[in-house]
Order: sequence, then structure tokens, then C-alpha cells
Amino acid sequence: MGKKDLVSSPPGQESIGETGRMEFLAAHGGPFFELQRRLNLLHDQGLCTGRRVVLFVSVAWVIPLLLTLPTLGTDSPALWNYLVDPGPWSRFFVGIAAFVAAEQAVEAGLRRKLGQFLRAPLIPPVLQGEAVAALNTALRRRDSGSAEVVCLGLAIISAILAFATFNQLPTTTWAATVTDESHRLTMAGWWCVFVSIPLFIFLFVRGIWRHLVWAGLLRHIARFDLRLVSTHPDGKGGLAFLAEYPNAYLLFVFGISCGMAAAVAKHQMQAGLSATTLTTIMASWLLIVFAFFAYPLSAFSKPLKELKERTLLTLSAQATTQQRASERKSIGANIAAPDEQESGQQIDPVDLTKPYEQTRKLSSMLVNRSTLLPVAAAALVPFAIVGATKLPYKEVFSVLKKLLLI
Repeated sequence: MGKKDLVSSPPGQESIGETGRMEFLAAHGGPFFELQRRLNLLHDQGLCTGRRVVLFVSVAWVIPLLLTLPTLGTDSPALWNYLVDPGPWSRFFVGIAAFVAAEQAVEAGLRRKLGQFLRAPLIPPVLQGEAVAALNTALRRRDSGSAEVVCLGLAIISAILAFATFNQLPTTTWAATVTDESHRLTMAGWWCVFVSIPLFIFLFVRGIWRHLVWAGLLRHIARFDLRLVSTHPDGKGGLAFLAEYPNAYLLFVFGISCGMAAAVAKHQMQAGLSATTLTTIMASWLLIVFAFFAYPLSAFSKPLKELKERTLLTLSAQATTQQRASERKSIGANIAAPDEQESGQQIDPVDLTKPYEQTRKLSSMLVNRSTLLPVAAAALVPFAIVGATKLPYKEVFSVLKKLLLI
């Protein structure tokens, strides 16, 4: 496929074209996007984020709330139980809103980072055809109907598990009515089983899958012979910009963390929560988040390490030749292994000290604490809020601060 063919691709099939752009629109493409487009919830040129957030939150959180209203005249109104339950708030209100809002931020962030490979330019012109093939493969995976069927399947499984959980509740709640003779779900409980929980899980798994597709694209690009330079002022060979891409997923991570923190909050209602337990939970989750983003970025460690080693060896060899010439000029001969054939060599007087020191400081790791600090905060803050309901504020803040400054 040539470049002209790629320029005329349908919306969502972005690639390298005559404009010199390289785009991977993570929220576009696939059956779910097409369904939303046909329902006029979004269009190819805009995701209509605000309108979709209101709609999805209304479907997932507001409707169950309305379904509890008929219980206001009873002895045990489910409305208040629903409003004080952290589960619906964290998953159906904050979580789903964060997932939908994250789509716009993710698309904008990935567009800028991927475009920098051509803007720099880091991808040599001779490899742009291969870059086109890699990008189009990623777009096909992004648009995969089979992948979204799997996401839907996992959402259905979550609904079955939710039904089983609601049926095992020991006491009456907004989701189920428990008596000596029967155990049945309320209308709000049935709605959450069929709609709210599957929607939350589907958006979550769909976002994970599309990040894995992006990760595969980055790992493919990492195998290219990129135009890296060891003395680049960013200290990463010219790739430091890429290490910041996880920040585009800040809202997505926050949404996941809210859902997980709600599970911790539910557990702590039945058992005590100690500072040690909270620290273990938060540290484990932070490691998972770091690994999630380190996977694609780690592929660039090998080329950066090779660049550093090769450049240092080359600079060292040139410095040896240069310094031996300087020695001959100063004292008339080389002290170690003098060679008459070297006397006629013409040496470039450029000082190699600074390039050598810059190369020696080159880091082969794109992932570090400073670049992932915003994402780390988004991952930990929901757990800190949960911990603050049972533990002293200063103790929770100390745990949070230590984990963020690791």
C-alpha cells in the first residue's frame, strides 16, 4: 500500500500520509465506536465527550437511583442505602465518567507522542514504509470485532458474578431484599446486573485492550534503526518525550483505582484496616500500574543501551588518538607504545570531553518516578481516601507520600 492510498483511508484509519502525520486514535474504530456514531452520540471528527459522560452516567448510576425511589414510603428505603454505598459512586458515577472522559485525553496524548517520531525525525525515510505497515496492523487490531466480542463476554461474566454476589447478601440492601422466606433482587439490583456493571467492565477491558495494541505498536517501532543521538539534551537519546505518554491515561487509571478502592472500602466494613494492610495494597497496585506502562517503554531500553555503549567506544577511540597526538606535540613523542607511523596523522582538535560525559550520563530507562508521578497519584489517591475513613489522616498521608516519593 502506498502513501496516496493511506491518505484516502476512511476516518479512523489514520496513518503516515502526505501531511507527514502519524496518528493512532485509540478511541476510534471498532463496533462500539460505530454503534455510537450511528446513534449520533459522537462523530468521526469529535468524541462529544461531555454529552456521552452525562448519558453513560445517567444510564449506569442515575437510573438505579430512580428505581429506588418507590421504597421511600417503606420502613427500609433503599434510596439512602444506595447513596451511602461507595460501590455505585466509584464504579457507575466516577469510574464510567473517567473512562469516557479519558478517551479524549488519550487520543490527544498519543497523537502528539507518535507524531514526534516523524517531526524529530526519529524514523528514517527508508523505514517509513515499514512504519506504515506497523501502524496499519495496529489499527486493524484496534478495530477488531473479535476483540470487542471478548470484552463483551467478560462484561457478561461480570454480570453473572454480580448476580451471584447479590443473591448471597446477608441482609437487605438497595440491590436485594432478604427475608426468611426469599432472597430476591430489587429493580435497581437487576438494572445494575444487566446494565451498569457490564458497562463499567466493558469500558474498562476495552481501554486495556487498546492500550495493549498501542504497546505492541511502540515495541515494533523500538525495533527500527531509529535516528537516536547519545548527546541529546533530554538525556534519553531523543526519546524522553515518549516517557510522558502514560500521563494521557491519568483519568483512565483514576477510574480503575476508584473501582478497586470501593472493593477495599466494602471489605473494611467487615474487617479492620491497618496501616500495614493499606500500605501493602497501595504498593502492590502501584507496581501493577508501573508495569502496565513500563511494558511498551521497556522495549526502547535495548537500543538506548546499545547506542550508549557504541558511542562511548567510538568517542573513547577518537579521544585516545587525539590525546596521543596532543602528547606528541607537547613532548615530542608518545610515552606508551610510540609509533612513527602516527607522527603524520592529522587530528581534529575538537574537545570530546563534553560529548563523552553526556553520553556516559545517557539513561537507557524511559520509565522513572518523575514522569509517572501524575499517574501514580491518580492510582493511589482513591485508596488514600478509603484509608482516611478508618485511619488517622496523618498516617494515611505519610503512606501516600512515601509511595509517591519512592
